[in-house]
Amino acid sequence: MSPRSAALNEELRRRSRERLLRATVELVDERGYEATTLADIADRAGAARGLISYYFPGKRQLLQSAVHRLMHLELAACLERDPRTQNGRELMARAIDAVLGLACERPRLIRTHMAGILTAEGFIQCPEQQRLAFLLRETVTRYGSADPETDYRLLRAQLMGAVTAILVPGAPMPAARMRAELFQRYGLTWELGFPPGAEPPPPGV
Repeated sequence: MSPRSAALNEELRRRSRERLLRATVELVDERGYEATTLADIADRAGAARGLISYYFPGKRQLLQSAVHRLMHLELAACLERDPRTQNGRELMARAIDAVLGLACERPRLIRTHMAGILTAEGFIQCPEQQRLAFLLRETVTRYGSADPETDYRLLRAQLMGAVTAILVPGAPMPAARMRAELFQRYGLTWELGFPPGAEPPPPGV
């Protein structure tokens, strides 16, 4: 039997890594971070436990990469949803809705992700985060930014702040209110993107 080509080996490694990332999202969403072990993740992914250490320094880094992959895929799907558009204001609205939507749909997962970023591990640069960053930079560029790098960082900070506000235990801000605030900041009308209702919430709600 002839040895596998370098391209095939690379594809197999990519698939293994993605299985681990998907399994991490599923298990942390189901059980929580502390109740999910690396052995659980490897078992769900159908991979050897040692494979996780090959790709990731630890569980927290694995989780950040997994969530960044989920965010990248969700953002890409929203930006490319029919009807396809190149309108910068519509794309900005879709980007905001994609991120806020994940916070509402997967609160345990996203809350755990945000907590990890705010601890000693900090913000981890990984291929998944870089893909997410690329899409957000492209969005601010199409929106009309003259300084995409600075405006990307500002958008990222504003989205993180909005997500944190939505997920604060015991005192959450309504997602529709945070959407309205972000839309006002970027001069977007309520009907752009994927509005949660026909009208924005009244002030103070």
